[in-house]
Amino acid sequence: MRSNRIHNLLFVSLLASAATFATAPASAQSPYDGLWQVTVVTKTGNCDAQTTSTVNVTGGKISGGPVSGSVGSGGLVRVSINGAYANGQLSGNSGSGKWNGASAGVACSGRWEASRQ
Repeated sequence: MRSNRIHNLLFVSLLASAATFATAPASAQSPYDGLWQVTVVTKTGNCDAQTTSTVNVTGGKISGGPVSGSVGSGGLVRVSINGAYANGQLSGNSGSGKWNGASAGVACSGRWEASRQ
């Protein structure tokens, strides 16, 4: 059950970042700015099998609470959340990548997919 904590933290944090973006001041636009639906699937470990949430990218930045990350102008995604990490690539209106983390020494990892809303 403790390994579920990283997976749950990942999604609670992503939702918190979406709320932060809604009130953030305008900044430089990125080709990937906007709302994205993200589905995370666990391939190894005892984390939740699948979770879906909506996040917002503003000025190429993903932040809020324990989340920090970015989406580069070429679509490269890098995110860290309390010891969990995700990376991948956005292209046009979709993207995918991998994530991994550990809780109490138990590793979880998998893939994520995103689509622009």
